Amino acid sequence: MLKEMADERFGFERLEVWQRAVRFASLVYEMTKVFPRDELFGLTTQLRRASVSVAANIAEGASRTSRKDQARFFEIAYGSLNEMATMFHIASLQALITEDMLTRARNDILKMCMMLSGLKRAALGGERNDST
Repeated sequence: MLKEMADERFGFERLEVWQRAVRFASLVYEMTKVFPRDELFGLTTQLRRASVSVAANIAEGASRTSRKDQARFFEIAYGSLNEMATMFHIASLQALITEDMLTRARNDILKMCMMLSGLKRAALGGERNDST
């Protein structure tokens, strides 16, 4: 019985972008562990919450039956990624992360943004929307 349950997955777990988002959230937690204590309620918390929000909104969007609802949740995840891109720049300027860490984070974010844009377009039936 346990083996059968382990083989079952939620639909969103099959999405590569969700898998990437979960790995990225884990990376964000690792990166922010070394942030100074005075950043606990600043960049540390903001980055962690935004990274979890990406994966959670992808999961919620994938579970919606309305294509418009799906697109909206993918758009929210996209917005959280852009928010994190900004926060990583600030973290870099404050010497909280290295240039290599910034580059890796940006590359991961850009890849997920492209994937979410595709999911949003697919949800809207191929409609082009320049906001994502």
